[in-house]
Amino acid sequence: MSTLPAFDRRQYLGMFVPKLVTVLREGYTARMFRADAIAGLTVAIVALPLAMALAIASGTTPEKGLHTAIVAGFLISALGGSRVQIGGPTAAFIPVVFAVIVKFGYGGLILCTLLAGLMLIVAGLLRLGTLMKYMPQPVVTGFTSGIAVSIFSSQVKDMLGLKMGAVPADFLPRWMAFAQHVGTTQPAAVLLTVLGLAVIFGLRKWKPNWPGFLIALILCTAACSLLALPAETIGTRFGSLPSALPDFNFPHIPFDRTMELLPSSFTIAFLAGVESLLSAVVADGMTGGRHRSNMELVAQGAANVGSALFGGLPATGAIARTATNIRSGGRTPIAGIMHAGYLLVFMLVLAPLMRYVPLAALAAVLLVVAWNMSEFENFRNTLSAPKGDRLVLLLTFLLTVFVDLTMAIQVGIVVAAFVFMFRMSEAVEISSGVKLIDDDLSSEPTDNGDLDQRARLPKDTEVYQISGPLFFGTASRLDNLLDQFLSPPKVFILRMRLVPVIDASGVHALQKLADRCHRQDIVLIVSGLQDQPNRIIAQMHWHEHPGELHFVANFDHAVALAKRLVAQSAAETPAPAQ
Repeated sequence: MSTLPAFDRRQYLGMFVPKLVTVLREGYTARMFRADAIAGLTVAIVALPLAMALAIASGTTPEKGLHTAIVAGFLISALGGSRVQIGGPTAAFIPVVFAVIVKFGYGGLILCTLLAGLMLIVAGLLRLGTLMKYMPQPVVTGFTSGIAVSIFSSQVKDMLGLKMGAVPADFLPRWMAFAQHVGTTQPAAVLLTVLGLAVIFGLRKWKPNWPGFLIALILCTAACSLLALPAETIGTRFGSLPSALPDFNFPHIPFDRTMELLPSSFTIAFLAGVESLLSAVVADGMTGGRHRSNMELVAQGAANVGSALFGGLPATGAIARTATNIRSGGRTPIAGIMHAGYLLVFMLVLAPLMRYVPLAALAAVLLVVAWNMSEFENFRNTLSAPKGDRLVLLLTFLLTVFVDLTMAIQVGIVVAAFVFMFRMSEAVEISSGVKLIDDDLSSEPTDNGDLDQRARLPKDTEVYQISGPLFFGTASRLDNLLDQFLSPPKVFILRMRLVPVIDASGVHALQKLADRCHRQDIVLIVSGLQDQPNRIIAQMHWHEHPGELHFVANFDHAVALAKRLVAQSAAETPAPAQ
């Protein structure tokens, strides 16, 4: 007999109800279906060239990318904890998948994906979804930027049309091989790459709602065929794509090498968990919803197991495709399910034509993906952060590029933990025994004047106080701060006089809070910054925006400013008609 009380058991099981079930319980209308059908078609058009390009860059055949997008995409939407998440293969997996295939063969990748899927299911059942939020921002930025560099280097062969054998898996040997074969550059491949990039960036500027990746592929394919350009295509390298349903005929799995594959399996599971939950958080910010993180991990695990059983690749939630789904009107998991269905139809109908797609055009698609992943602005801003964050960023970045992703993540997290411990040793006298965020300022006042100060707040104003260091382990506590209000205030005062230390993740969390306030027309006032937080915020170029974000010296100034802002808002609001 279970030792859990009945209430706790129901609460636990409630974490694992897919959002699809919730949507159907609430009632699903024909109008919602039309919106989801249009959004699913739009996302499928975006996902079609990406799925093939990502598979080729990973060292396998293009249909495996399509199989992954179909099978895993369906399972992620059907079982997931987010209403709008779109799943499939993503660029983050390219370096680790390529390395596994080179070392262990495609059968080794299947075993890796199976093990990663099981790890994700166990992580979800153990309710570890919330722990993913504690990933230090410099580690995320470092390995994401490193992956972008790896993707770029993986496309040089097809971008230039180099006539060479297999591309080495390691970064330096790869570029040495490129240098040895640079004389075999094909002008036709360079021309098609430039054409693809011009079309994608041109459409982003003048027609941002058009499917730039697909249009670029169509135009490059037409140019290659009509002008008979001597460029390598999907057909010349891989033959015709199978126009049939994916099946269970996958290669031999080397179960005897399980222990050797565990580190790579952990890396795949880690990447899938982090990227899917980051995508779900971004989606929540765009829709105002809230995902179930543990159910999302279970769904990602099931999707990776399913993808492996159908001979696919690792899969996770895709931030760009999820955002496309939301902007196209998708609001329920049906949109993601239909996206998988559309991709299946495309594969069955268009497979004979895909053999004419030039590989240089797919290289252009992935060059744009690499640029989007580089997070150049985040990388540059983090270089202005404290020395410890810069060390974590650069170590993670360099290890991702020159060694491997598994080592980069492990070292990044360990070094971030040591940096944190060093910071805490400096702040222990100040932060000892202090709670992070008071549930209600009036319930646990920090001094005898706090009750009177709260009583002086004007109408439509709320105040919270942070106490103690705001770092990567605590920054996520700010995520749901605004959700605690029954109705959003006009002014929100955030007191930070008891925050002695802040890091890059803390600044990033404050920026996200400010963005949420801006979207909800709430003016954010930050009061009482100490020297170190004030200096770090200035170094990371976060500045005042009058009418949206204000920094003031103390709480008295904050109250006075709130009164002026509320009065100004009341004066600008038209009186109701008599």
